[in-house]
Amino acid sequence: MSARYTKIAIALHWLMAIGFIGLFTLGFYMQSMPFSPTKLQVYSWHKWAGVSLFFLAIWRLTWRFTHRPPALPQSMSQSAQYLAHLGHWALYFFMFAVPLSGWLMSSAMGFQTVWFGIVPLPDLLSKDKALGELLAQVHAYLNWAFIATVIGHVLAALKHQFLDKDNLLARMK
Repeated sequence: MSARYTKIAIALHWLMAIGFIGLFTLGFYMQSMPFSPTKLQVYSWHKWAGVSLFFLAIWRLTWRFTHRPPALPQSMSQSAQYLAHLGHWALYFFMFAVPLSGWLMSSAMGFQTVWFGIVPLPDLLSKDKALGELLAQVHAYLNWAFIATVIGHVLAALKHQFLDKDNLLARMK
């Protein structure tokens, strides 16, 4: 087994990391904007990017199932390896749950997602304002949990690099 992830896995990792960080930032920014045509356009961009990352997550998970990742360092305890796997699966969960919750929210609010302004995507729910408001809260909470998980992931990677010095980061570059 290789000591590194495949080039495609590495590219998907960094592309999605940049994409989700950008979406988190855009999501916080757009909430504070006054209602205007610009705000509606920014929401559309946010939805386009979210759907794109959802499709990339499908590709990434498919790649993950068909290309075994490199083994974790032997120096890691069984419990540390378990936590690492749990953290990775949590990240995958959020890569799907956050965009899907946004799509569901948009559908329930009565705003169809038109991918890149060209491809209308099906509404996943009927219009229901109360459900849309609930899904807005779910979307927000999932984002906060995702952010916390990403921070934990980054801190764990830095711990391995600088404290454990086990060269774990070399697998992803």
